[in-house]
Amino acid sequence: MDVATTSLVERIARALAGLDHSANAAGGETSASTSVDETWRAYLGQADAVLRTIREPSGAMSAAGDPRIWAAMVDAAIVESEAP
Repeated sequence: MDVATTSLVERIARALAGLDHSANAAGGETSASTSVDETWRAYLGQADAVLRTIREPSGAMSAAGDPRIWAAMVDAAIVESEAP
């Protein structure tokens, strides 16, 4: 299994920035990578809200695996996002 080299909060923030900038989503840029690189930090607050929202797994998620492990992993991502 692959392991990401960037934090989860950064990846979420970049995805949110991409939604705003990319023509493949709600934006108008056919190549939004530069805009995403320049603006993703402005989405960190929203990314943090996403992390805190997904901390509690749904019933389907709990049925697929151990909900304590999920919560611990999301909590670790939150702690990582708060590190300087």
